[in-house]
Amino acid sequence: MNATAGIHHITAFVRDPQRNVDFYAGVLGLRLVKKTINFDAPEVYHLYFGDKGGSPGTIITFFPWPESRKGRIGGGQVGVTTYVVPTGALSFWRERLERLGVQVNETVRFSETYLQFADPDGLQLEIVEREQGPMSEWTFGGVPADKAVKGFGGAILLSTAPDKTAHLLERVMGLQKVGQEGAYARYRAAGELGNIIDLNVTPVQYGAGGAGTVHHIAWRAKDYEEHEQWRNHVAQNGFHPTQVIDRQYFNAIYFREEGGILFEIATDPPGFARDEPAEQLGEKIMLPDWYEPHREVIEKNLIPIEVRVLEGDQ
Repeated sequence: MNATAGIHHITAFVRDPQRNVDFYAGVLGLRLVKKTINFDAPEVYHLYFGDKGGSPGTIITFFPWPESRKGRIGGGQVGVTTYVVPTGALSFWRERLERLGVQVNETVRFSETYLQFADPDGLQLEIVEREQGPMSEWTFGGVPADKAVKGFGGAILLSTAPDKTAHLLERVMGLQKVGQEGAYARYRAAGELGNIIDLNVTPVQYGAGGAGTVHHIAWRAKDYEEHEQWRNHVAQNGFHPTQVIDRQYFNAIYFREEGGILFEIATDPPGFARDEPAEQLGEKIMLPDWYEPHREVIEKNLIPIEVRVLEGDQ
């Protein structure tokens, strides 16, 4: 049976691009690994944040659109994006977030302690400690490597039809159900990062897309051959995947599952160093070939942004 290793990336909507950079690079200490544009709307950035190399399982991506409406988190969406940090680092993150003006709530789920908070647009995030997963090799601002975010721990999915989403996770995506507690059932994929998915067990009313909400969640395919197998597998199970789309840094297919959540399956290769040196990731606006002749106009229409150390870390 096909089985994904876990989350490849998560993509969300926000408003202000500099505020987005300040939070994910400045506060969370992630690396801006790619600065490009929305291929369907070149007046809008597409920003990618992750570990040093932009490894699958670490990447959160954003479409910052200042005129975006405010979204409403609900069914048919990722409700909470989970980040994982090394064992013993939770107290560092509690102190850091509070010092930088981020309101933090503590909760326990499946015997794990989580710090829950929101980004400036209201996107719901949480941090959990786990031993699993490689340590980060990236440091920035006030975040040392031994406390840094490793990547995704997973996500909380909000489904309008949780029984159908559960069936998909187990029978199509290949995750294993490992428990149920209170409002959530827990599923585990085989990878070390982005592998723990909590799903609501009672239906949730539909949310509304917009700033502060997740657009889609992408799952990993290890190579192009497996990606084609995934497309056939999804179709054979009654879903309607798109054709394979070249997203420059991975190939993608998309389909909407019966609980309303937009799923993508993305290839691990070729990765983010395909068009710029690994040591210079995220420094320049990278454009696909068909937009390169329009670079001057595109760059003029984009709000300038910079990765900067926050005042609280200076």
